[in-house]
Amino acid sequence: MSKPSPVGTVMIAAARAAGRSLARDFGEVENLQVSRKGPADFVSNADHRAEEIIYTSLMKARPGYGFVMEERGIVEGTDKSNKFIVDPLDGTLNFLHGQPHYAVSIGLERDGQLLTGVVFDVAKNEIFWAETGRGAWLEQRKLRVAVRKKLNEATIATGTPWHGKPEEAHTQFAREMLAMTPACAGIRRYGSAALDLAWVAAGRFDGFWEHGLKPWDIAAGIVLVREAGGMVEELSGADNVMKTGSILAGNEDIVPAVREQLRHAGAFGRQAKV
Repeated sequence: MSKPSPVGTVMIAAARAAGRSLARDFGEVENLQVSRKGPADFVSNADHRAEEIIYTSLMKARPGYGFVMEERGIVEGTDKSNKFIVDPLDGTLNFLHGQPHYAVSIGLERDGQLLTGVVFDVAKNEIFWAETGRGAWLEQRKLRVAVRKKLNEATIATGTPWHGKPEEAHTQFAREMLAMTPACAGIRRYGSAALDLAWVAAGRFDGFWEHGLKPWDIAAGIVLVREAGGMVEELSGADNVMKTGSILAGNEDIVPAVREQLRHAGAFGRQAKV
């Protein structure tokens, strides 16, 4: 069994502390004061409290590191090599509707390369963590991506464009679903990209695709999938999935099969608008 590095241990502790705060607020979800950031993009007091807990914990442990955070934004550190990429509440809409499927996601990037990822499924009390060269783990159980080779036996996760996105995004997604649903065993949309990627790493999903995600949605999950023996690619084949946020993940057989189906749907070249 591998153990996390000192910085990995710190990240896991920060995720757990934020998760405890979220769990308390989840029990009082109807009383939360909710503001609108944009169309169907909600932020709650719970979100801010969790982010503050993470920021305070990580700043104390690694005072020079920078941050990229969903709510706080970019925080420059004196250490220009290292930055934490933080989503304090991935699955906000689930959370606010009382649906117990949401997560804390913390990634560490060093010199432009993703090094460590932690995803905490708060409701299920599951800590997924991975570090480059140390493998991917669910608590103390080593993770491997699913071994299914045929798309017609695979369950694939995705995310849908929501209210406020351009009409083209919804039309494109409909084309993608028409291409994918006959080709695979099932499509799932659970509302948390961080957990979708963690579940790919754990073999619960065979693959995952989505357009236009943010770095904090995917940073930790990318490390998990890669360290679990999977592939993570930019949907169109570009070399910077963190920049475009259009992601395809799975094993070495499922990724090209999904890409081929999405190509039939004209999925590529539209990421900036989706």
